[in-house]
Amino acid sequence: MPKNPAYLILLGPPMSGKGTQAALLTEQLGIPQVSSGDLFRENIKNQTRLGLEAKGFIDRGDLVPDQVTIGMVEDRLNREDGAAGALLDGFPRTIIQAEALDGILAELGASLSGVISVDVPEDVLVERASGRRICRSCGQSYNLTSNPPQKDGICDLDGGELYQREDDKPGTVRQRLAVYQAQTSPLIEFYRSRGILNEINGNQPIEDVGKDITAVIAGL
Repeated sequence: MPKNPAYLILLGPPMSGKGTQAALLTEQLGIPQVSSGDLFRENIKNQTRLGLEAKGFIDRGDLVPDQVTIGMVEDRLNREDGAAGALLDGFPRTIIQAEALDGILAELGASLSGVISVDVPEDVLVERASGRRICRSCGQSYNLTSNPPQKDGICDLDGGELYQREDDKPGTVRQRLAVYQAQTSPLIEFYRSRGILNEINGNQPIEDVGKDITAVIAGL
């Protein structure tokens, strides 16, 4: 296992299985998952200064500035449960945020242990997303290929109707992936140039992806 505190970044496109691996990793390592999406929701709900700033930009349809997001992450990493490290998910998204993270960790007397990128071919990601169905009643998720319902179009749990989300349709998925690649490619090169990027084949069973990630972390 990496030295304590262990600060790790987990990268991966939509439908890469990154969320599943993040949950497994935080339990395995005993460190919190710091998700930018969760931080936005938490700060807006609690009406913190940064949350109110972010809400103002969001309500106007503007992008939230890097400094607001960076401030939320800095506050989160300074909490007591982050003393042993953290798994960063959805942050950083830009080089500016990556450089700011270096500064935040330096203030804590720490540095990044490593960056893990879960890589899956685009066609596989589109297929995964296209096969996803959600229950209108309870929100249970299925996949027509890997986890189909017992009856076509019907939820196993409550008999609710299953539907396909608009953002799971092939054209929308490809658009989301294009945005991710454009946004993340510079970040991947940034960390590759520093020699701390570890690329994992995400096109294999969940257990095997987890084993590969664990092996990488063990060597940090």
